[in-house]
Amino acid sequence: MEPETKQTPAQLIYGISDRPPIKETLFAAIQHLSAIFVAIITPPLIIAGALQLDLATTSFLVSMSLFVSGLATYIQCKKFGPVGCGLLCIQGTSFSFIGPIINMGLTGGLPLIMGSCLVASPVEMIVSKTFKYLRNIITPLVSGVVVILIGLSLIKVGITACGGGNAAIANGTFASMENLGVATTVVLCVLFFNRCKNKYLRMGSIVIGLVIGYILALFLGMVNTDSLNTISWLDFNFPMPFKYGLSFNISSIIAVGLVYLITAIEATGDVTANSMISGEPIEGEKYLKRVSGGVLADGMNSALAAVFNSFPNSIFAQNNGIIQLTGVASRYVGYFIAAMLVILGLFPAVGIIFSLMPEPVLGGATLLMFGTVAAAGIRIVASQKIDRKATLVLAVSLSMGLGVELMPDILAKMPEVIKGIFSSGITTGGLTAIVANALIRIKD
Repeated sequence: MEPETKQTPAQLIYGISDRPPIKETLFAAIQHLSAIFVAIITPPLIIAGALQLDLATTSFLVSMSLFVSGLATYIQCKKFGPVGCGLLCIQGTSFSFIGPIINMGLTGGLPLIMGSCLVASPVEMIVSKTFKYLRNIITPLVSGVVVILIGLSLIKVGITACGGGNAAIANGTFASMENLGVATTVVLCVLFFNRCKNKYLRMGSIVIGLVIGYILALFLGMVNTDSLNTISWLDFNFPMPFKYGLSFNISSIIAVGLVYLITAIEATGDVTANSMISGEPIEGEKYLKRVSGGVLADGMNSALAAVFNSFPNSIFAQNNGIIQLTGVASRYVGYFIAAMLVILGLFPAVGIIFSLMPEPVLGGATLLMFGTVAAAGIRIVASQKIDRKATLVLAVSLSMGLGVELMPDILAKMPEVIKGIFSSGITTGGLTAIVANALIRIKD
């Protein structure tokens, strides 16, 4: 393929610089919003549940996740100088950081989370300028191992939520028939609608499953509706930079820095796929600048998220599928999506309503989502040649990563710094994969 060669999909109706009529723009924006809304609010809900944060804090974190995702999406679509990819590229709260963030939160609370995520964010910005060289180190095999570990480590979080979460463990209602029944209902609903031929039902399967589960939980008396009486529907959530303060810990910074490294590689793939679907070059100088700008914005938006009390952002791959379905690749649609997210984030009532969602409802949906993450990692690994070296890298990295997750006490006698760095299976397995991939040499 020649440099600057464009792909021009026959089904593409509007290119990245076209301005669709307002009616079509709004329709496409709502399509994207329905695909990303749950994915944006799920990480803060999971983290807040694991850390047992109060309703007000949980609601604020949810609101800020929507607000920051709107700002981040606008930056990606609009492109400010070298920052942004200039495509219809949607950003939202990343699932990849949930495990390390929960570990940080349990030891240092929200200040440590915000401080570590802010200080480590330049990792992704640096990668944006050097990703051509890092591809020799962070190979698809290494990326696949990390993605597998992210999915597998989060499954524990998902299954805990299905049983009722940490609060249910404390009060003795964990794994009750009500909790498991609601979670199972959500899982079955998501599976049912996901297999439908109707594309809208398929895309909205998670949303539909959550709504059905929420309604069932209401009938079973699992939702504390008293809090709804305290909602002032006209109140605004004014963003407050550094509301929870900042604290720092070198082991936490290293742990989250590794995830930033992998996120940068994933963002490269997402921008490449988006470029191809949008009929833009996937080789040459223009392409390299677009990818570099997208990854740079990914890192800067994550720093922005820490400033506004949210969690790291990443490019959402699922929106590439929406572009294919609608035939609309116009980045102007992204401006509308960004505005909708910002507006939703400014109303605390939105955050409160979703913060009241019982954990089994969320657990039923996230269990499948986390399993899908692990499956995506397996697909990345399977796309590579699994020779003797790859087998050894897989064996040692998965063993180390899952070993730490399954038996965290293996680090009990280690110094606090070592314990902090390697307490996450994602970090342990990821670092092991990088080192093993670089050092293992096999002579045939």
